[in-house]
Amino acid sequence: MTTPLAARGANPLRDPLDRRMPRIAGPCVLVIFGVTGDLSTKKLMPAVYDLANRGLLPPGFALVGFARREWEHQDFAKIVHDAVRQHARTPFREEVWKQLSEGIRFVPGEIGDDDSVRRLRDTISELDEARGTGGNHAFYLSIPPGLFQTVVDQLREHGLAEQQSGQWSRVVIEKPFGHDLASARELNRVVSSVFPSSSVFRIDHYLGKETVQNLLALRFANQLFEPVWNNNYVDHVQITMAEDIGIGGRAGYFDGIGIARDVIQNHLLQLLALTAMEEPTSFEAAQLRAEKQKVLAAARPPERMDLHTARGRYRGGWQGGAKVAGYLEEKGIPASTTTETYAAIRVDIDNRRWAGVPFYLRTGKRLARRVTEIALGFKRAPHLPFTATDTEELGYNALVLRIQPDEGVTLRFGAKVPGTQMEIREVNMDFAYGGSFTESSPEAYERLILDVLLGDPPLFPQHEEVELSWQILDPILDYWASLDTPPEDYEPGGWGPTCANEMLARDGHVWRRP
Repeated sequence: MTTPLAARGANPLRDPLDRRMPRIAGPCVLVIFGVTGDLSTKKLMPAVYDLANRGLLPPGFALVGFARREWEHQDFAKIVHDAVRQHARTPFREEVWKQLSEGIRFVPGEIGDDDSVRRLRDTISELDEARGTGGNHAFYLSIPPGLFQTVVDQLREHGLAEQQSGQWSRVVIEKPFGHDLASARELNRVVSSVFPSSSVFRIDHYLGKETVQNLLALRFANQLFEPVWNNNYVDHVQITMAEDIGIGGRAGYFDGIGIARDVIQNHLLQLLALTAMEEPTSFEAAQLRAEKQKVLAAARPPERMDLHTARGRYRGGWQGGAKVAGYLEEKGIPASTTTETYAAIRVDIDNRRWAGVPFYLRTGKRLARRVTEIALGFKRAPHLPFTATDTEELGYNALVLRIQPDEGVTLRFGAKVPGTQMEIREVNMDFAYGGSFTESSPEAYERLILDVLLGDPPLFPQHEEVELSWQILDPILDYWASLDTPPEDYEPGGWGPTCANEMLARDGHVWRRP
């Protein structure tokens, strides 16, 4: 006879058979700077609730918001409540909310104002005493990078960055990690002057996605794929992150940064590193980082920037049955801007496994659909014992990892058409997460916030990886800045500018149409 969970002394909010996130964080305080922003409202606060709802946060947990608002604690609790109701992925449960809300506090103040930080320090001390959070504090900087130094300096000056024996203090940084190599190094200098590297967590939410981590399982848990994961069999690799929306209300952030800095430097180069790295001796953070760093150190930008880079920006037109504005028509965008909304580059990796295999990275806004995928295109068979007409519809074999939104894996290969003498046509063998597992994947921010509270760093890039990524991208950005011509316009709802197609055509390839 099975004993009920409650009778066994288990946490009634969490099923011990749920292996998706088996570790529970210890007592701690999570402080969010910039708590009134979209990221906090749509992602961070709902993720905190979802963790609590899964039983992965302890009773001794507290959430503190810091922002320039004249709110009381109950006002902030109402903001969190509304964000959870609207954006949380798990069902709302009153008993979970009651326990979580008892630890919610708000500190009104200005970044750079010592009195505000003193109030924050006093609030945290009160929570350490009342909630038993034990002096364990995580500071989430959901603020512009220009304010990082001010915040970390104040945390140090007021003793909030100190790590007493048996206690911890951690800082979480959202991208962008600088806007070039020099600024990335300066940012690291600023943060590391206050927090040791083991206490600095650089958030790249793509690395928290289930399918990104499945890439490691696909490669290293299966003998089927690893023998062909090299230049003997792989012809080229395409890594795509496409969005079907424009910049929305982000003109102030996006213009002057551009999509290459916003996406390629972090998301796509991290995906490249995970795709191309050698097998680590374990999945501990140090081993994963060592292998990723080796790949990024071996990666180089194209020798001919004019031939193997492409940039564009969306023009006005029709998309999805609606009239949409072009980038230059978006509110807050100056007419003289040269900021790109589409970028594609070729990266080559100078090591034994990947020499001669081009990696094509592309990203853009106002494209045909929202999709992120990694596609390995395999070399054609050296001999086809068929007539040309038998294989005229046969392309190259491909293994495609779909990261979002339809998470899964597709294998494309040739098969005989039924009823014909001998005709080969491409077919797909498909694996979908939603159709194969009853468990739902945790949202990326759930996983990453929990890892911060646990002090588990494998999914967070260290400053060495960030700097290596800038060394790849900086020469491309410098080349684009030297051009007299603006980015090439492209139609909304398509797959980018003509120059991107020409870039691949020079190498005898075409872009996939996901």
